[in-house]
Amino acid sequence: MKRFNINELTRENIKNLAPYSSARDEFSGKASVFLDANENSLGSPLIKWYNRYPDPHQVILKEAIGKIKNIGADNIFLGNGSDECIDVLYRSFCNPGKDNIIICPPTYGMYEVSAHINDIEVREAPLLDDFQLNLAHIENLIDANTKIIWICSPNNPTGNAINREDIEMTLNNFNGLVIVDEAYINFSRQQSFIKELIDYPNLVVLQTFSKAWGLAGLRLGMAFADKAIIDIMSKVKPPYNINQATQDLALKAVEEVGQVNDMIKEIVDMRGALAEVFGRIPIISKVYPSDANFLLIKIDQANKVYDYLVSKEIIVRNRSKVILCEDCLRITIGTEKENTFLIDALASYMDSL
Repeated sequence: MKRFNINELTRENIKNLAPYSSARDEFSGKASVFLDANENSLGSPLIKWYNRYPDPHQVILKEAIGKIKNIGADNIFLGNGSDECIDVLYRSFCNPGKDNIIICPPTYGMYEVSAHINDIEVREAPLLDDFQLNLAHIENLIDANTKIIWICSPNNPTGNAINREDIEMTLNNFNGLVIVDEAYINFSRQQSFIKELIDYPNLVVLQTFSKAWGLAGLRLGMAFADKAIIDIMSKVKPPYNINQATQDLALKAVEEVGQVNDMIKEIVDMRGALAEVFGRIPIISKVYPSDANFLLIKIDQANKVYDYLVSKEIIVRNRSKVILCEDCLRITIGTEKENTFLIDALASYMDSL
């Protein structure tokens, strides 16, 4: 790989951008009287202590996350869900109407949607039949205006981890950003690429509180990268993008790592048990290996089965129209009770045939 230069990758208008300076940016140290931000000093009739703006830099929360991830707070960006991290990466490094990015479908749909919102060309290098990267196709798509390659591992909707050697090959041979989205990494035996940040200045790792941490309702995503990348993303984001309630609740969550690990083990165990049951159901022709908290299955007449499950008030994800996922349903691992409802409904469906 050529020497990676983040300055060459960054949009010119972002290099020259003077970020918004909030009231809380303009002093350092401790204070007891805040008369600088035009807040309601009398508080709220609902929650008195949320009348103040949140820390725009989320320092305490980042330090707590850093201890768990064994990484410095300066290498962490927090977004309003991973979707904000995705959008900020585009707005930081991709010139609208000029630059392009590469995705590897089937994969998470927001890479493409957010690119189109930002007027960025999307180039597709579909996965191989085994749901691994087509490195030759990716290489052929790259040109001087290719800024980002997106790799989801474990992948959504297929559930499998991407071969580590292929990701490293991409990092070593591409002079733009390689984003490794690890939303489901906690359910996988594969090690996080966070450990590799020191070796790859062009690597960005995305993770989330929505999956293993069980906090999808909070909308908190994480990006880990070299400080130079984080500094640029922090210039672009809105000043108070992570609200105080989210910061407070996430901080409590990271204090319960043991309980989270127990839940992860339970979900992985149920994933294995559910995969065994699916393997014995005649209308299911394939249960794909999964490193995530869901299973992708190939099933006879997937559209019909999906509609039947909806009629039983069971909602799964129909992925039949997605490339390489014809006649496939993506099924999240539920509680034991929910998994039983699903199995019983499939049995009822087969009895009706």
